[in-house]
Amino acid sequence: MRRAAVIVMDACGVGALPDAAGYGDEGTNTLAHLAELAGGLELPTLQSLGLGSITPIAGVPPAAAPVMHGRLHPLGPGKESTTGHWELMGVVPERALPTYPQGFPPAVVDELERATGLRFCCNRPRSGTIVLEEYGEHHLRTGEVILYTSADSVLQLAAHVDRLSEPELYAACRAAREVMRGEHAVGRVIARPFEGRPGAWRRREGRRDFALAPPARSYLEELQAAAIPVHGVGKIHDLFAGVGIDVKHAAATNAEGVAATTALLRELDRGLVFVNLVETDQLYGHRHDVEGFHRALRAIDAATAEWLSLLRDGDLLVLTADHGVDPSTDHTDHTREYAPLLARFAGHGGRRHDGPLADVGASVLRWLTGADAPALPGTAFVGPQ
Repeated sequence: MRRAAVIVMDACGVGALPDAAGYGDEGTNTLAHLAELAGGLELPTLQSLGLGSITPIAGVPPAAAPVMHGRLHPLGPGKESTTGHWELMGVVPERALPTYPQGFPPAVVDELERATGLRFCCNRPRSGTIVLEEYGEHHLRTGEVILYTSADSVLQLAAHVDRLSEPELYAACRAAREVMRGEHAVGRVIARPFEGRPGAWRRREGRRDFALAPPARSYLEELQAAAIPVHGVGKIHDLFAGVGIDVKHAAATNAEGVAATTALLRELDRGLVFVNLVETDQLYGHRHDVEGFHRALRAIDAATAEWLSLLRDGDLLVLTADHGVDPSTDHTDHTREYAPLLARFAGHGGRRHDGPLADVGASVLRWLTGADAPALPGTAFVGPQ
């Protein structure tokens, strides 16, 4: 009757990977640079667990008695939310997912228009807020849906709810997902409904991600094969295209994700709770909003204190990330960074552990089943059951 919870603090990287220069991310360190810009971070619970023992962070000194702590790295290329979460559960992409720095090719746009029955505008990399300022009024006037991308492997469709309802936008994204296969298999097709008027656009909470299915078996499927229930909170279900997830717990905001996680830790007797807390990335990271990012981290810190009070002797709690989004860079894209590892479980001994992201999935499987999956990457940092 064991439980495990893996909490992904989206985009909370802790230092540039050795190949970061190849991504334009040399010298990045999201949490350290955020702390410098904020004049120090106030995170007493994460500090006590050992966040400042992983890497120097202003305001977060090394812990006197840390839990297991360290840095995790991807085995594959990229700096995507999709591939970062896949790697945590043992799925390593062989090649980087396609990106479109010049926009989508005309032949792809033609096929998208045929498949969706829509016309598009924009078709270039853009910030999600800037693109509404640039094209929102045009979209309302013409009905052309805003098609855009970013430095990540994404295709995004933004539509005003007065022009295209949320269900209609989701249907268009499902059709686009079918188009974006093969050489154009982007990691995610994202629905971005919005409302409001020129000068006062508001993105709604109805965002939905239509992810590429993982290309290989994951630790989530190993858990399912062992009859261990898997609960996905936030966009976890979408990032895995539902593969390996038994129960989806929708959470468009961190507050909703925290509430769902707290309820599950109060109620569940067994299984995995796999959580994405998105606002450090989506709302604050990409906008280099230092105050908002710090505020979101303080809320996660307070939630972690409550989760610790709900843990039982046989529980494993892991806090980690998927990539970075360093606020000190001259771009607003993800950054190629290590992810932090904080793992609280019986017998952790305060040890340091550095390794692949896949070690998280390997550890969850061993913790909950006592078994390993030798065909999958990753080595468990927990002992035998």
